Amino acid sequence: MSKKLALLDYGSGNLHSAARALARTGAEVVVTADPEIALNADGLVVPGVGAYAACMSGLLSVRGDRIIGKRLAGGRPVLGICVGMQILFERGVEFGVETEGCAEWPGVVERLNAPVLPHMGWNTVKAPQDSILFAGMDEETRFYFVHSYAAQTWALDETGPLAPAKLTWAEHGVPFLAAVENGPLSATQFHPEKSGDAGAQLLRNWVDSI
Repeated sequence: MSKKLALLDYGSGNLHSAARALARTGAEVVVTADPEIALNADGLVVPGVGAYAACMSGLLSVRGDRIIGKRLAGGRPVLGICVGMQILFERGVEFGVETEGCAEWPGVVERLNAPVLPHMGWNTVKAPQDSILFAGMDEETRFYFVHSYAAQTWALDETGPLAPAKLTWAEHGVPFLAAVENGPLSATQFHPEKSGDAGAQLLRNWVDSI
């Protein structure tokens, strides 16, 4: 039976390209802002493009923060993409403006210290060997990025009984988090829906895991 995926529509993100890419995994995809559909789907995808503050405003307008929180409390999978990853952290700082995020993870999203911004184009990532998202890929696999901001540190206290998060890093001027796998919550800073065969495999890996 195919998995049912909800792609959260809150006014931000490449909804059509993301929906097509997810559908190619064999999943049944619905683009929705309906809380019940988003809560009850097998997997929820949270896209995001543009400014952190604008994305958070749109997310709050459809109570997306509550939807994400409720799903995670029940151990139900969520995948954030690009700014949809960034808003999972405590806060973002852009142009001196600080915006509160969903605070599923501690830490701040800040401007990359790099000679050329935005970081636009293909880049390799360094994934842990036990990664689920990057299973079957080699170290030279490239993904497509478009961003000037990112989480550059990982501050989650992982001394408890839960398995530590799987962290994938990339570098553009400075190291930054390219992806996180943390129980039911996963996210990528790059755009898998724009990353060709590698992105398609990552999405298949995620769908197969839920």
